[in-house]
Amino acid sequence: MDWIELIVHTTTAGADGVSAALIDAGADGTMVEDRADVPDPAKPNGYWEIIDPHMVDAMPEDVLVHAWFKPDAAYPERLQTLRGRLDALRTHLGDAAGSLTLETVSVRDEDWSEVWKRFYKPFRAGKTLVVKPSWEPYDAKPSDRVIEIDPGMAFGSGTHETTGMCLELLEKAVHGGERVIDVGTGSGILAIGAALLGAASVLATDIDPVAVRVARENIALNGLSDVIAAEQGDLLENRDAVCDVCVANIIADIICQFAAPLTAHIVPGGSFICSGIIKERENDVLQALKAADYEVVEVLRRGEWVAMLTRRPA
Repeated sequence: MDWIELIVHTTTAGADGVSAALIDAGADGTMVEDRADVPDPAKPNGYWEIIDPHMVDAMPEDVLVHAWFKPDAAYPERLQTLRGRLDALRTHLGDAAGSLTLETVSVRDEDWSEVWKRFYKPFRAGKTLVVKPSWEPYDAKPSDRVIEIDPGMAFGSGTHETTGMCLELLEKAVHGGERVIDVGTGSGILAIGAALLGAASVLATDIDPVAVRVARENIALNGLSDVIAAEQGDLLENRDAVCDVCVANIIADIICQFAAPLTAHIVPGGSFICSGIIKERENDVLQALKAADYEVVEVLRRGEWVAMLTRRPA
């Protein structure tokens, strides 16, 4: 079996918390690579006398915590759980946790797609939206809006609680003719859902080029390339992008940072849907949204996750 290796960049102080977060997310094991664990070769003692004095210099500056995951259908959900845990750790330790940058290695795109074809089946998300993998048959009802998706290496299969809640809230915010922006689009699933609900135009953004590629493929698969534009980059750097509804399924820290600047991109009276919020961070996000003058319309909670529908004052 192939394995997915995740590497989190942290510090000596953050290593135990990162290891616990990885195990909690379902890792089958972790390994910490920390130069502080190597005794100083300049002060030999026993076996350490035979260490190459350049060994410590060759080690990474960051402490690296490695973990291994089975590449099954639950992996995207585990990854989202991990992001939430790292977000909580960042809040708890601050700068002492390090960058908490996440790397993924040791998996081939073709292996991942084959795994999804074995485990990923059609399911309903919300009242009318149905998420269907591109390779699976589905007998649609007249009222169904079917999202065909091939998540590839991008997050956003629809099976995670955060994605499902965002789709439910989009059904309440998009009624036809709206301009929508999807921040951190991943597979493009929320952008496609918004378009099927009647959005006049959708801008799907992501900083990850792999996600943008996958999103464009899924947009084309659904025949929505004339409605949805997928672009790589930071929305806050696009001064001209304005919408009636903005949706962001990311992490609490980014939502807190984006809440106020996003008001420049959401028209007065427009809606902001956000999720990727682990329950321990709910109050932090609520405070940031209220400080930016959003009205909280509805809060959904599912498992360890929270999603919010908010509105700018008219």
